[in-house]
Formats: sequence, structure tokens, C-alpha cells
Amino acid sequence: MRKLLTNKRFLTIVSLLIILAVIVLGSLPGSPLNAVLKPVGAIVSPIQKLVKSTGNSISAFYSALTDGIAIRNENEQLRAEIAELQYQLNQNEEAAIRYEELQEAFHIREVFSNYDIFGASVLSRESDEWFSVIRAGVGNSDGIYLEPGQSFAVVDVRMNLVGRVIDINEDDSDILMLLHEGFQVSGKVNAVNGATFIITGDASLKQQGLCLVTGIDPDTVPSIGDEIVTSGDGGLFPQGIPIGVIESVDTSNELNITATLRPYSDISDINDIFIMVPYEEETREQTYETTSADT
Repeated sequence: MRKLLTNKRFLTIVSLLIILAVIVLGSLPGSPLNAVLKPVGAIVSPIQKLVKSTGNSISAFYSALTDGIAIRNENEQLRAEIAELQYQLNQNEEAAIRYEELQEAFHIREVFSNYDIFGASVLSRESDEWFSVIRAGVGNSDGIYLEPGQSFAVVDVRMNLVGRVIDINEDDSDILMLLHEGFQVSGKVNAVNGATFIITGDASLKQQGLCLVTGIDPDTVPSIGDEIVTSGDGGLFPQGIPIGVIESVDTSNELNITATLRPYSDISDINDIFIMVPYEEETREQTYETTSADT
């Protein structure tokens, strides 16, 4: 113990700690050491200010740190709330769009009151870039059947022609689109006594999203911009379904005048389709007329 008390380094450390303690205590308001330190205030005051400033800086740093953590947590919570609100908004927009589509479906039923309308969502598209065939989620389980040699017209939510049904399974249906080379429909200019034509898919034109128009009479050549609708000839497609507009006309060969048509239905953007099935009585009458004509 005596050696420790005579150790200069130890005495220096103890002295510094005592001085520091006195300075800290003396800096406190109302401290009894203020009177003792008053004579040496000029020396001690700068040290007290330094100690106080250091303490304030540490306190400010701690406050800033805790405030920053709180702000970050609050921002994360706000981001989560904004994401939730955005999700709800998107859901509401989707619901509004779906409502409008259903309203369009009711309009289809009003216009074609002698048809059963089966609505369905598009399940998949053929790997072909131009979606020549699509699969829709409606089938035998929904009460729709396809007899051999029979087919049904298919329209989109705006009642534009999309194609025709080529196969119906238990839970889904295959639909041949307008642009497919195997598709054909009789059309007419949407006017009183409008000229009639044949609209078909074409292997080269479908790359441009166009159909081929043939069977054009030289005296009734359509004009660019003419609206073409189904003529009703042939019995498969009811009369008056919008098909598209004439985009170009080629009269270079009077014996084979052709035109191109751009369909109204956006093949790449179709999400819902409606299959038009004539009522059974009408179907039986059509079958009877066809059989009688054959005999």
C-alpha cells in the first residue's frame, strides 16, 4: 500500500480523477463546490464548458440516433400502408372493369335474344405468336355441347367477332381465331343493302394482324374505312356482328379484286370471350332445313 501511495503514476491518475470529479460537480447548478471553485473559476470554467459541451454532444447524438430509428420504422409502416392502399385501388379498378364487361355481356344477350350466351375467361393461348387458337374455361360441365359438323360464333366483351368454336371438352373449349388460315366468314358492308364478301385468315397477312377479303364484285368494291359486319349467310354467324374495317383495297386485277381487313377484336388483349349458342328449337330447325336441302 505504501509503495502504491508513493507511485507517481498512480498519484497522477488519482489527482486527475479528483480534479475531474470536482469540475463535474462544480458545473451542476446549486453545487456547494461553486464557492470553492470561484477563485479558480478562470481556470476551471473552460474545462467545465468542455465537459458540458461533450455531454450535450453525446446526448444530441443519442437523441438523433433514436429519432432516426423511429423515423425509419415509421417510414416502413407508411410504405406498407401505401402498398396496401395501392393493392385495394387496383382491386377496385379490376372490379370496375369486370363490372363493365358484365354489362357488355348483358347487352349481347339483349341484342341476340334468341341465343344462349356462355361467358368464359381465356385459359391459354397457342404458342403461335398470333394466337391462332385459344382455350377458354367453359365446357360440357357448363351445359354447352358441340355436335359433329357444328360450330358456334365467339365474340369479345364489346360484341366484336373473335372466331368460332372448334372443340368442346368437359371443362374447356378450343376457339379458332379470325386470323387463322382455316377461318372463314361471310361479311357485308354495314349499310342498307351493303355488298357482301368472304373474310378469311391468311398466312402472310396475319403477321400484320390482318384478314383477307375476297369475293368482291367489281361494281361494289368496298372503300378504305368501311365497317364490315357478319352477313348472316351460312347460318353459323348471326347477322350484324362487327368484324372490323377495310384497311386496303387492291383493284389491279379486275377478275380478282381483294382487300385487307383489320379486326376490331384485339387478339393479344382478349381476357374474356362469349360463345353464342342458338336455342335448341332454332338449332333443330336449321338441322332440318339442312337435311331437307341435302335430300
